[in-house]
Amino acid sequence: MSLDSLKAAIPDYAVDLRRNLDAVIGGSPLPAQRLWGTVLATAIASRSPVVLRELEPEARAHLSPQAYTAAKAAAAVMAMNNVFFRTRHLLSDDAYGSLRSGLRMNVTRDPGVERADFELWALAVSALNGCGACLDSHEQALRGTGADRETVQEAFRIASVVHAVGVTLDAEAVLAG
Repeated sequence: MSLDSLKAAIPDYAVDLRRNLDAVIGGSPLPAQRLWGTVLATAIASRSPVVLRELEPEARAHLSPQAYTAAKAAAAVMAMNNVFFRTRHLLSDDAYGSLRSGLRMNVTRDPGVERADFELWALAVSALNGCGACLDSHEQALRGTGADRETVQEAFRIASVVHAVGVTLDAEAVLAG
């Protein structure tokens, strides 16, 4: 499968997803590295084997080896951070916010790509994982690099479509099974 095969696999009842996938990938205003890094990071975060299997080769073809690794690193570190910081944020006891996390996240200091790219990928994964604290942190960091709101929104637009495609195709696989 490829991107076209992935779109073709989307059932007719979800035709909007097919059109949205085409729009967020084929019509994105993001430069190729930001776009494909976002696609790869959110495909990983979607936890959908079919989505990752079909989007990873195209992402790899569009990304430098450093960007490919950094996008995977963003998905990995945010899988941990989103659970930790979302939980700390949701607890009613604010004192947890003053405790040291004790989590290693060195990749966030030197991801091997421009800071804005890594922040965009981290924001997209945080949107998919629903961590408000991480969303705020990465949105502020992105805006600090000069990114506009449209760029920030493009990241979570991609995340929402990649996630929805994964949910739909995985459900279809189970229902057909």
